[in-house]
Amino acid sequence: MTKLLAAAALAALLTVPLAPAAPAAAPPACTRMTGPPPASPPPTSVGTLGQAFFCVLDHYYGGPGLRSQELLRDAFAAYTRNLHKRGADVAGLRLPALTGDRDADWAAAARALGTGDPVALRAAVEGMVAGLRDNHARLHVPEPPREGGPVGTGIVGASGISGPGVDPAARPPFFITDVVEDSPADRAGVRPGDIVQAIDGVPVWVGETLNPLLVEQVQQPSFTITLKRPTTGRVRTVKLTEGPLTPPDRAPVVRDVSGVRYVKLPAFSDGAADQVIAALRGGPEKVVVDLRGNGGGSPKEVARLLGAFAHGEITGYFCTYDGSCTPNRTDDTVPLLGARLVVLTDRRCASACEAFSSAVQELGIGPIVGTRTAGAISGPAAAWLLGDGSVLAMPSVRHLGPEKEIIDLVGVPADHHAPMTALDLATGRDPALRKALSLLNG
Repeated sequence: MTKLLAAAALAALLTVPLAPAAPAAAPPACTRMTGPPPASPPPTSVGTLGQAFFCVLDHYYGGPGLRSQELLRDAFAAYTRNLHKRGADVAGLRLPALTGDRDADWAAAARALGTGDPVALRAAVEGMVAGLRDNHARLHVPEPPREGGPVGTGIVGASGISGPGVDPAARPPFFITDVVEDSPADRAGVRPGDIVQAIDGVPVWVGETLNPLLVEQVQQPSFTITLKRPTTGRVRTVKLTEGPLTPPDRAPVVRDVSGVRYVKLPAFSDGAADQVIAALRGGPEKVVVDLRGNGGGSPKEVARLLGAFAHGEITGYFCTYDGSCTPNRTDDTVPLLGARLVVLTDRRCASACEAFSSAVQELGIGPIVGTRTAGAISGPAAAWLLGDGSVLAMPSVRHLGPEKEIIDLVGVPADHHAPMTALDLATGRDPALRKALSLLNG
């Protein structure tokens, strides 16, 4: 009888439906960056990945058109690659079936990840952001300030670099363009114009394609670099090890050349426009603004500097995913200079630099001399703080030019093509400046 009762009880249990698995807890929302990240954040968690997932869908420009399946595919691909590379792959770990419902898809992904691996989870966030293929979307992991100030090798500029990375249109040779004074590279005799033949013995070119790992290689604490001096043909290999650096001065450089006021503007940083405007007042009525190597900055600085050359003009647009656009305008509180202007650009002129250049060109303010710009102007990035202290930067709007033309990935073409060569740098020649002077004085 006891056995029969036990069997009956077991049968009854088997007929009771099992309770569904508890849904994954919704991750906390990402928060707008308003101050420094926490000093001691926790490790990257599954919740951090969920924060980034929903942050992209809710705040990225293209979020309304993204498929949750693709975001999670990119995250899982980076996660599993990281595990495999470290010899820590997990048996049975698969990307589950996804439906396109973002909440259900995240819950399924979170269950598959379980507690997760913190290192691989950081890689997953990076992979998801990289999958956006947006030059203004990135994951930044703040580092505590180094005691004694910044360090590096001192090589801070090279040809073949366009905006944030390697220029897909780069052509041989690859050469140094900027070296910080009194840096390890400077003391080792590395000079602008030196042609890079190899790094750590690895050629920088594969046929006519620039090695995409080049940027990572030169960010190592120590590496060897093989250089050819274009003036003599001498080839030598030097070892560079990072050391203390004096940060390069980012203030505008102003001088008079052949009756023309020449201004080198390294960045559209806060206050830069007023510094340039002050330097131009009372000077020659012919101006060259050199934006080569200018990686961008503040849209407000762009509007202010343009206001010194034109009033009442639309300089570009910020547009949302649904197609609604807000015009950007010249800052008409700035008195007009009444000066003729020529702008110098190269492939390292990116973001706000391209916004300025396109407005100068499209509004007929002056010609562009040099080369096509980087084409790295998807939109101004806003910063969002994640739970592990990392910062997710991504644009909520897209930049379009004054005629609503797309500049991102295309760049601003030069009206007068005048590239700088390795030999030009090594000998102090400047074809673009020479052309600009001829346009203004001709």
